[in-house]
Order: sequence, then structure tokens, then C-alpha cells
Amino acid sequence: MTAIATTIRLTVGQAVVRFLANQWSERDGVRQKLFAGCLGIFGHGNVAGLGQALLQNELAGAAEHLPYVLARNEQAMVHLAAAYARQKDRLQTWACTASIGPGSTNMLTGTALATVNRLPVLLLPSDTFATRVSEPVLQELEVPYGGDLTVNDAFRPLSRFFDRINRPEQLPSALLGAMRVLTDPVETGAVTIALPQDVQAEAYDWPLELFAERVWRVARPPAEAADIADAAAIIRSARQPFIVAGGGVHYSGAEAALRAFCETTGIPVGESQAGKGSLPHGHPQAMGAVGSTGTTAANALARDADVVIGIGTRYSDFTTASRTAFQDPAVRFVNINVARFDTGKHAGLSIVADAREALTALGAALDGYAVAPEHRQRQARLWRDWDARVEATYHPGREVVDTLPAGVLTQGMVLGRVNELSDPRDVVVCAAGSMPGDLHKLWRVRDRKAYHVEYGYSCMGYEIPGGIGVRLADPDRDVFILVGDGSYLMMPTELVTAVQERVKVIVVLVQNHGFHSIGSLSESLGSQRFGTRYRYRDDATGRLDGAKLPVDLAANARSLGATVIEVRSPEELDRAIKDARAIPADGGPVVIHVETDPTVHAPDSDSWWDVPVSEVSELDSTRQAYQSYAVHKASQRPHLAPTESPAR
Repeated sequence: MTAIATTIRLTVGQAVVRFLANQWSERDGVRQKLFAGCLGIFGHGNVAGLGQALLQNELAGAAEHLPYVLARNEQAMVHLAAAYARQKDRLQTWACTASIGPGSTNMLTGTALATVNRLPVLLLPSDTFATRVSEPVLQELEVPYGGDLTVNDAFRPLSRFFDRINRPEQLPSALLGAMRVLTDPVETGAVTIALPQDVQAEAYDWPLELFAERVWRVARPPAEAADIADAAAIIRSARQPFIVAGGGVHYSGAEAALRAFCETTGIPVGESQAGKGSLPHGHPQAMGAVGSTGTTAANALARDADVVIGIGTRYSDFTTASRTAFQDPAVRFVNINVARFDTGKHAGLSIVADAREALTALGAALDGYAVAPEHRQRQARLWRDWDARVEATYHPGREVVDTLPAGVLTQGMVLGRVNELSDPRDVVVCAAGSMPGDLHKLWRVRDRKAYHVEYGYSCMGYEIPGGIGVRLADPDRDVFILVGDGSYLMMPTELVTAVQERVKVIVVLVQNHGFHSIGSLSESLGSQRFGTRYRYRDDATGRLDGAKLPVDLAANARSLGATVIEVRSPEELDRAIKDARAIPADGGPVVIHVETDPTVHAPDSDSWWDVPVSEVSELDSTRQAYQSYAVHKASQRPHLAPTESPAR
């Protein structure tokens, strides 16, 4: 009788690849592969381990396939994976591998971004020899007090799960622990499994059960009935309730539940960056962005709110305008989130639950409740006033246009034309500079997945790899990447990856010769835009205040293989957007280059962001800025009073 094999002999690298190819996630009965593939850049640390395993997997052509994509920058490939995971509502992601030393540590910024934004990404950094037989090896960090310390220990504080595989026997428990965290909506973030280069190539007899298909169910925890009853009582007592919709609305797929809840109750909604699009543009209760980069409509309603209902938000400083957004002295908070850590913020009533499940239950508990007609009328009036400001920003009058230099547009004009000429399902991607704030205020979102601005970490360089990740996750949508010249210069290299994979993304490259956002912030803080302009050093002054640098970013993008369209008027921009949209889906990246005037700003939010100003200074500009800072600082609120049900 022939014995049935119960083990298979594979290297650690081969075992990792085979395991990842058999992992699935499931929610609401729908299954999908947990890993779309593996992004990587090879060096001596992983080329013979994970690199060989990925090659073998590719050549086998098996159903257990884990596609490989070559990236150009290690940080960028983590951004791509994070953007993909966000577009997939955290139900799918990528693995990322890099060589030891600088290759792996280049992933640290991306690791922080994924964890800050609570996005699942698996990192497989190579490590130095576990056996230490050849030490010190190339790129090894040597410290006299710890022989087991490597540069990969820098991943520990940035990861939601970290392990190092020094023996093959350690791999199964590490892989299972990693999958648990990646598929947990509360614990998720970057997961790191460090793989010493010798261990990657070491063979071991693995139990076949390790490679069986494994399904990780993403749960929808319901709310406690008592919590829903308490929340309903608090909301019923409110005269001017207000909702803050965060990213949890999207990750839960709770948009329809929120819409039904608002239509029944009439409670207005302000959106965080991650929550933008929770209600579509034009909905009567959609007041747009809230906080430091919010609309005047949302901020006026937030200022007067007596009950604030946070749904899937972590209440960042931008969302709360550094704790100045909610000014009612008796304001109370009801916080709905899958993470208990977030529900306790602002001493709110804590509802630990999936957003969709909680909204459905809360809607039923509030049967018959609605805000007064006057409150709905105020919402409509405030929104009309704001929307008129947006229209004037999209289409400025002659008093603005006639002041612009020849061939130069305003940033608002650029955003407006992209917004109006793109399809409602197309996705806008952005991350850093002045454009995230302008998009938060101005962009009219018409589809739940059409707005993708990374603002938890606001990482310069995210835009292009992030846009590629969005397009790979959602290939039926055009992706418009809005990026300033400062952020573009941080990481243009992934245009080559888009060329390689024939991924069509439309990059709208806004050239304003410096750091627009920080320049404006510097000016408001009395620092006179110091160090924020791209200029020659002037021989006479010795300062960076000479002529503009002759940088040709259009030529740069063209040299990387992108199709480039240069525009110098609104009419040319309109044609460029239409021409770019007409390019086939496999046509690779398109870059639309447009110059803008950084001194023309979007309409003000009537809000604030806490950035400390020097208390003493020899500069008049700084002294004046400090006086303004002190006034705003006085309006900050601790929000520490306990929120209890009126029935108690």
C-alpha cells in the first residue's frame, strides 16, 4: 500500500509564497483572494529566497499563483499596496518584499502610512544571517550591546504585528498571526515578517495542512442593545445634532444605511477626508467636508451642534479643527466605531460596532424622530451659499483671470475642470500639499469609491504609486492623480512601473514652483514663506530668493515613458482631459502638465488648525501671527464631560 504524503519539502521562501496564494477573505458571503500579488525589488537579501520562490511559482502556472510586479522604489510599492487595500475596502492587499539594509528600510515610511491609515499591507523585509556565520555581512547594522538587533527592528513600532523567522519551524505561527491581524478591521495595519536571507533559502518538511485554502471572515460586530437605546435617547434630546462621517462608513459599506438614516431624521453630515463621499454631492443632508479644510456649511453646523454623532472617525485634528470645531458648551458625543479606542474619544457614548449594523439599529430606535423643519432649511441655505463659492472657484470671473500671468491657471480652475469633465465613477487620488485641502472643500463626489485622498499621514510621493494601486484594484475606472511639483519630485519613478504594466493613470501635474501648502502656512504663521520656493540662491542676498529654477517636469515625465500633454489655457486643459480619457485602458500613464498661481487660494473654511507660533520674535510678521494664534487657542475645548443617556 502506497503511503499518503503528509508533508512537502520546500524552502522557507517557497513556503511563504505557497501559503499566501491560498489565503482568502470573506465578508457577507463574498470571498476574494486576500493577496492580489507580491510587489518586490530584489537584492542579495531576497533574490535567491523569495525571488527564486516567486519565479518558480510563476513558471509553474498553477492555480495557487501569486503574481509578481517589479516596482522602482521600496517606499512606493508599500504605498501602492495600501492604496489597493483601501480601494478594496480592506478586503484585499499585496505583499511587499525588499532586500536587506536600505532596501528594507526604504519601506519604513510606507509602513507608517499603512498603520496610521489602518490599511492592511504585508511586508517581507529581508534580514541579515540568522546563523551569523558570515557576519558582519554587507549592510548589517552592528551595535555592541545587541547581536540580534538589525535595521528591521525599526519596523516594530510601525507595525501592528512583527515577527522575525530565525528557524523554519517558526514560520507557521508567524504567518497565521499575520493573517489574523490583516483581516481584523480593528487591529489591521502594516504587518511585518522579517526573513533572514539564509533562512529564506533553507529547506524544511512542511505539513500539507499549512497550504490548504484558508478563509478569514471579516466580521460585522453588532451594537449592544443598551448602547443603541442610550444613543437614541441622547439624539432625541438634541435640537441640532450633527454627524461626522469617517472612513469607517466606506470600509463598512454603510453609505446606503447612512443615506436612509439622514433622509429619515434630517441630521446633516460633515465628512472627514477618509469619509468624503459618504453621501453623494447634492444630497440634502450632505454638507461636505468638516474641520480645518471643511466647508463653511459643515463648520457652521458643527459649531452649533449639541450632539455630535461620530461614525467610523478617529477625530483627527483636521476633522475637529484642533478641537475648536464644536463650540456648544454642553455638546455631547455619540461615537460609533469597530475600534473601542476611537469610541472613547471626547468622552463620548461608546458604541463598539460595525457602522452599517449600528446605523440600521439606531435608525429603528429613532423611529418617528426628525430635526425641526427650520434646521433642514438652515442646512439648505448654508449649502447654497457654499456651493456658490465653489462655482466661483471653478469658474472665476475676469477680476481673477485678468490678474494671472500668461499660460497660468488657478488651482481651483484645474480641480473644477477635472471634476466636471471626469466620469462620476472616476477616482481622484491625492495625498500632500495644498490640493488635499482644496479637494476636501471643493470636490463634488458622485460615487462612493471616487475620492481617494491619503491624509492620515499626508505623505509626499504617495500620489503616483497610490493611483496605480487604485487602478489595479478598480480597472474599470479612470484614475486622476492630482499632484503638485513638490510631491511629484519625491517619487516620479513609479511612472515606469505604470509603463511596464500598461496601467493607465492620468496624472495632472500642477507646477507652482515650490511648496504651495507649506508656503501659505508659513506666511500665516509669520515665517514669510521661508524655504518653500524653488529658486536659485541669489548672489546679492545669499538667500534662496533668486529666479525660478528652469525645471522641466514635462520633459522628465516624458523621459520615463509617459504620454505628456502640456496645457497653457483652460481650453487646452479641457481638451487634454478629454484626450486622456480617450486613451485605451492599456495605454499606460498620461501626464497633463499645467502651471498654476500659488497666491490664488480656495475659499476659506472659517476654521483653524493648531500649528504653534513662536512666542517671541524680532519679526513683526511673527508677532502678529502669534496674536492671532492666541485668540484661536482660547477657543479650544477639552471635551471631557461624560456623555450619559438622559434617562439615567
